[in-house]
Amino acid sequence: MIISGGVCVEVLLITPQDIPALPLEQAARTARFLMHRHGWGFLATISTQEKFQGSPFGTCLSISDGPTDNSTGIPYFYMTPKDKTVADLVKNSIASLTLPEAEGDFCRKTIVDPDDPRCARITFIGKMITVPPEELESVKQALFSRHPIMRKWPRNYEWFFMKMNIEHIWLQDWYGGITVITLEEYFKAVPSKT
Repeated sequence: MIISGGVCVEVLLITPQDIPALPLEQAARTARFLMHRHGWGFLATISTQEKFQGSPFGTCLSISDGPTDNSTGIPYFYMTPKDKTVADLVKNSIASLTLPEAEGDFCRKTIVDPDDPRCARITFIGKMITVPPEELESVKQALFSRHPIMRKWPRNYEWFFMKMNIEHIWLQDWYGGITVITLEEYFKAVPSKT
């Protein structure tokens, strides 16, 4: 309570911790939105390189979860054995994929720093596997429709398709920590438009 000019005024101070986190359904829709709108992500593995063996190692990779009109929620990758990341995945197929909202317009337009919790980021952890033959055509469509230049990449690099079998999902889009999203909620969610 503040007394000003003989008048007693009650002031309500709201801190970020007083604002509740998104309901799980909305968090899952946000997660699907972030997955679908991203053209790249930061994939981290455990390094097998001699000088850095056992250390975290990350790289930016082009991704797609489907053509622009069809979100599957599953991240797909076009990989080459010449990339050290693939050598890492052969030894340990578990990886994490981080997608920052800073890639889009929201953070820039609202003048929110990419490190601010309101500038959402999501991390997926899962097992990276080679795409099975029965899924190849749909995965080609998913990646090549979003990254047409991939079709022209040098064939002698022995490109192949991988996907992440997601096991854990963590979304940070507000103050006060992360929201753990279940796989069931994530896959049944329809990506939000914003």
